[in-house]
Amino acid sequence: MNVVIIKYNAGNIQSVDFALRRLGVYAEITSDHHTIRKAEKVIFPGVGEASTTMKFLRENRLDQVITELTQPVLGICLGLQLMCSYSEEGDTECLGIFPEKVWRFRNPHNHPLQAKIPHMGWNTIGALKGPLFDTTLEGRYMYFVHSYYAAMGSHTTAVTDYFEPFSAALQKDNFFAVQFHPEKSGAAGSVVLRNFLKL
Repeated sequence: MNVVIIKYNAGNIQSVDFALRRLGVYAEITSDHHTIRKAEKVIFPGVGEASTTMKFLRENRLDQVITELTQPVLGICLGLQLMCSYSEEGDTECLGIFPEKVWRFRNPHNHPLQAKIPHMGWNTIGALKGPLFDTTLEGRYMYFVHSYYAAMGSHTTAVTDYFEPFSAALQKDNFFAVQFHPEKSGAAGSVVLRNFLKL
């Protein structure tokens, strides 16, 4: 299977590569436009800051490449946020694949003090829809590390609650995205990656 991980100025690429290898898939890590366009599956991972990353994508014309892809594409963490229309982080216009907007978590005054920002650690996913998920994943724990979240919207396919419900996953046509890190989420995360690879 020809799988590409998009290489750009964001972390977490190696851990995604290792997770795929555990599933028997050896991905190519590249920023080459032609290679990305020709891949059977494309993964757009990321850990970083929205505005500087979008600047890099635009300067390298990867923004155009990503939005024009017709094969299955999976965004992870920052990848999900950059696939939305706007991020509050750096007041950033993003790729606009999903109309949902990305906001910073705010700790309400009446919320338990142990609820910290960033949202870091294990949390459950629910209200699952779409081919990334099956019934075995309802209520399962996934690993999250983020200070910004995608609002609920018409393309939400999984929900997690932290201060308030937010989109743990989104889907529109051939574009899929998850806020959690499937590559760090053990057996449950492997199911999500395996389901993506089957598309």
